[in-house]
Amino acid sequence: MFLGEEAAAQFQLPVLETRFTADDIQEWLSDLFQSNSGSSEGSTRAVYSDDERKKRRMISNRESARRSRWRKKKQLEDLTEELNRSAVENQVLKNELNIVLNQCYLLWRENEQLTSEYVALRTRLSNLYRILGSMQTPSQ
Repeated sequence: MFLGEEAAAQFQLPVLETRFTADDIQEWLSDLFQSNSGSSEGSTRAVYSDDERKKRRMISNRESARRSRWRKKKQLEDLTEELNRSAVENQVLKNELNIVLNQCYLLWRENEQLTSEYVALRTRLSNLYRILGSMQTPSQ
């Protein structure tokens, strides 16, 4: 009860991706149709020889390993994307920090200049008060 070549042709793409032959897929589909046609799973298992079971188990293990490799590859891709996003975000934050630090430096310089001007004006005012005080004292 194997499928015809027309049905097998539609499975060529997965065959290439999974490295299973068209015969392997036909055999699996045939087994699927046999198990769905009323035979019990237990009796189907009894029909297989030890070599067939080992072959099926080996194929199943290979497919499981392939899926596991795919999941790990996908996880690595996801982590790589997250790393790239984080690196971009980190660079943006560094740029913002540099802007804030530059503004802080400019304000600090302006504050130093204003403080210096304050000290100079305070000294000048003190001198003016002294001069004014000395002018008022002799006239009394």
